[in-house]
Amino acid sequence: MNEVEELVVDLGERSYQILVGGGLIENGGTLIKPLIRHQHSIVITDQHLKNSGHLDALTSSLGNVGIEHHPFVLPPGEQTKSLEMFAELADGILQLGIERGTSIIALGGGVIGDLAGFLGATLLRGLDVIQLPTTLLAQVDSSVGGKTGINSTHGKNLIGSFHQPKLVLADIGVLDSLPARQLRAGYAEVLKYGLINRPGFFDWLEQKGQAIIAGDTDARRYAVIESCRAKAEIVEEDERESGRRALLNLGHTFGHALETMTGYGQELLHGEAVAIGMVLAFKLSASRGHCPQDDVHRVVNHLKTVDLPTSARTLQTEITADAVIAAMSRDKKVEAGTPRFVLTEGIGRAFAGVQIERAELEAFLQSELD
Repeated sequence: MNEVEELVVDLGERSYQILVGGGLIENGGTLIKPLIRHQHSIVITDQHLKNSGHLDALTSSLGNVGIEHHPFVLPPGEQTKSLEMFAELADGILQLGIERGTSIIALGGGVIGDLAGFLGATLLRGLDVIQLPTTLLAQVDSSVGGKTGINSTHGKNLIGSFHQPKLVLADIGVLDSLPARQLRAGYAEVLKYGLINRPGFFDWLEQKGQAIIAGDTDARRYAVIESCRAKAEIVEEDERESGRRALLNLGHTFGHALETMTGYGQELLHGEAVAIGMVLAFKLSASRGHCPQDDVHRVVNHLKTVDLPTSARTLQTEITADAVIAAMSRDKKVEAGTPRFVLTEGIGRAFAGVQIERAELEAFLQSELD
């Protein structure tokens, strides 16, 4: 293995390691073996990971240490994270005669990690889950913290559960095979941590963002470990999002609405939606007098330097204020019929729990969409 850094998410009996470095997939069996209760595993992945050879590398490493494995290879894309696919997978896994000591290994991006995690949370009322995130977005966000779930036609991640993994292996070497667009989408979640409460990290990203996208190994490793550290600190304090963890939703109330409206397809990836959503959150904050305009400009300009979208006006799908508000009304963060937002007093100074009345929200969205 290449240089590997370790971070612990401290949740008492549910604590787990995050390992970040190269060669973790091909050495996965050795790293996983001490943690599993039964030498049998279910590997959930997608066709891209099978075609790339990463699935073979993982299953070979599992076989080398005597861990039996049964892979399920799914179609790639957000549409896979559905109730129909969950039901099909659950039935297929149960047919194998699994036991509570069986582990689920998620090899893939956020779609695979969320779906596999939800299967782990529900099958036999709880199986151990090991996350091997293969996209930048999954490595810095969705694989850490225990949120699992699937999408509904009514909105994103509306069916799910909290279920912490036993281990996270973030192999940065696999990022070399990602399309540039996927890397950029994942970078939006990296940037989020700087905007929430780490202004120094944002300063560093202004200098290193393009290098991360271009393939700088040291920059990527640092970005992943610092993002995971930022998330771990919040999750340790508020595991089930009753308070401070809501800060991690910066940009997501807007972003999830845009994803719902565009059908969870290739028109708008999750990270791209979050990028637009973070810009809207900063602009809304500025319109209310919370945030300096200079910070809005810095965020927009930085997103442009890494070729991430900053406005919903560029989408092919027609986006209207009424439609965005309707999509938001079905969001998990709605309270008494009103969406809750994470806003900001500037870069690194986010705050949560803000409810915006419809008239103000509609006027703001019309000014940004017309």
